[in-house]
Amino acid sequence: MNTAFMLIMIFLPIVFGAVLPAFGKKHKLRNGFVTAVLAIELALAIYFAVCGGFSMKLWSFTDQISIGFANDGPARFFSLLFAAVWLPVGIYGFVYMKHEGWETRFYSFYMMVEGALIGMACSSNLVSMYIFFEVVTLTSLPMVLHSLKKEAINASLKYLFYSIAGAFMALLGILFLSRYCTTLDFAPGGTLDFAAMAGKEKLLLAIIFIGVMGFGVKAGMYPLHGWLPTAHPVAPSPASAVLSGIITKSGVIGIFRIIYYIVGAQFLRGTWVQYTWLILAMLTIVMGSAMAYREKVFKKRLAYSTVSQVSYVLLGIFMLTGAGVVGSLLHVVFHAAAKVGLFLVAGTVIFATGRTKVEELRGAFKEVPLLGWCFTFVALALIGIPPLSGFVSKWYLATAALSSGLGVICWIAPVVLLVSALLTAGYLLPITVRGFFPGADYAPEKRAPRLKDVHGGAVLGVMHVVFAALSVALGVFSGSLVTVFSNIANTLF
Repeated sequence: MNTAFMLIMIFLPIVFGAVLPAFGKKHKLRNGFVTAVLAIELALAIYFAVCGGFSMKLWSFTDQISIGFANDGPARFFSLLFAAVWLPVGIYGFVYMKHEGWETRFYSFYMMVEGALIGMACSSNLVSMYIFFEVVTLTSLPMVLHSLKKEAINASLKYLFYSIAGAFMALLGILFLSRYCTTLDFAPGGTLDFAAMAGKEKLLLAIIFIGVMGFGVKAGMYPLHGWLPTAHPVAPSPASAVLSGIITKSGVIGIFRIIYYIVGAQFLRGTWVQYTWLILAMLTIVMGSAMAYREKVFKKRLAYSTVSQVSYVLLGIFMLTGAGVVGSLLHVVFHAAAKVGLFLVAGTVIFATGRTKVEELRGAFKEVPLLGWCFTFVALALIGIPPLSGFVSKWYLATAALSSGLGVICWIAPVVLLVSALLTAGYLLPITVRGFFPGADYAPEKRAPRLKDVHGGAVLGVMHVVFAALSVALGVFSGSLVTVFSNIANTLF
């Protein structure tokens, strides 16, 4: 019975997303149908989060290549995260997408992306995960392309080319690993066949490096991050929210599974591969924050912020310690809540006022105070102000670095986190200050649109409050999450 429910959880949104165009222009019926499917997904994800682990094999191509799914710790966590974000962002989109148009097409792909992400999270082996990784790209591409404007077409092509390049790098890694692993099924601690790889360790390290960098494309790790700041500004804000907060985590899943469930931390610890990954992650953190600080377009500033913040997660993974794993998984959750919240605020500002640049936000929060308060709380959480959520994950990452035994990186990593936090404050808090306190020479626009004047504005307001509250509550009540992630880390070391 559990295996049947798992298949439903994975394929229900994919199948129903494919048939959604049949609803045509029946908007109320379509929105009710989408809400029902997303709510069922969340209910199934909650059920699987509390039930015992199990696995199933759906199809076998050869003795080594198969399609299978499992309900282990990471699968339960990521599936619940995806479903929990997908429902409120979807409801937000019912109002916002009237501004963009082509709602049915958007929600068709929106639902399919959720199924693909959950399929990737629940995959029990490398082949299954890779297939769903590709499906995530193909189904999320139309959300970037949505407006069909020239800049959207160019951004979607860039997203596609980067993703294809990353997928080929990942596939190269999988092909080599299939020869030097006892199985491609995920197992805590890895499945390397040390007898088969004897004398080929240097080659295997190089291939693993390439494979992980391939998945790193989707996570926006330097030097393959270029698609992120290009795609976000042109995509509808609900799409930008899930691209930044959730879809980037598909790259995190791939990296996490290869390192800890195929290769094993012990094989990588202390190698040039680990140190190169750590250096690239820290470089991405500082570079993304610095680019966000300089960026003038609101959504593009948030996109550069994502480049930086997702590499916090990768930094913890690359430490190859239990404490690093706990810190990185905490930041997966906290970044998802905060960044979705920020992009929804950006979307509502664009929807309600038509302003797209940071300098145009002067006085905006005087006109729409609820947005200003929600933006401020989420921004403070992302910066890492205690006791909000970002502080907890960054504390765990900093202490993990100090105790990692990685030489000079033990000290450089906390400094990088601190510098990035200061830059984050530099590119987010001025928006709050100028939004609420525009100065004596500020002249409000006549008939400036306000959230209360927008049809469906109450729905938008509720969603903003939800993510602002999550950014606070997840930090204050983070003990349960720490316990869950510590249990996952304990199975790996």
